[in-house]
Amino acid sequence: MASIAIIDYGMGNLHSMAKAFEHVAGKDRVLVTSDHATIRAADRVVFPGVGAIRDCMAELLRSGLDQVILETARSKPMLGVCLGMQALLDTSEENQGTDCLGIIPGRVLRFPADLSDAGSDVRLKIPHMGWNQVEQTRAHPLWRGILSGSRFYFVHSYYTAPRVDADVAATTPYGIDFASVIARDNVFAVQFHPEKSQHEGLALLSNFIGWDGES
Repeated sequence: MASIAIIDYGMGNLHSMAKAFEHVAGKDRVLVTSDHATIRAADRVVFPGVGAIRDCMAELLRSGLDQVILETARSKPMLGVCLGMQALLDTSEENQGTDCLGIIPGRVLRFPADLSDAGSDVRLKIPHMGWNQVEQTRAHPLWRGILSGSRFYFVHSYYTAPRVDADVAATTPYGIDFASVIARDNVFAVQFHPEKSQHEGLALLSNFIGWDGES
């Protein structure tokens, strides 16, 4: 029996994330935990998050979970979700600039205030909220059974801009084409909320449970 640790640092849709994983986990154990030893011992780790990056990083540093996440990113399959994805990069523009974990080279940027729909003058709202297409840019085991262009549920005002193009696994159009999925080695991270994305979201979580961390 394998275990999936969902990191609890006070900023995430932990209940809905746990329920979604329990739906697809079979006999695997789903653990919502802040305990360092439990996270280190887990077979797979989920790094969720909602809210402001400054608060996220402050809590990770206070609790020492930043070091646990850095270790996990080198040693076992890890799934970053929403703010948990953004925290993987070097820095974020949010909160007048915030240093992040530096696992994936790149920056987190705010959507432009004058963002408009391609080919029209229709102003787009920020945050980007609701269902949108995810266009796969390279093959990955977590895409198994999920068509490119499938729709997932988003809520965010900032987006990731990885420095290395090969780290981008999917893009989404919202005035610009932004990196909605990044992947490097045993780390896979999504800007959308798979736990709120119905069939495709559950398929992605199921693929994560079966993933050995190899691309």
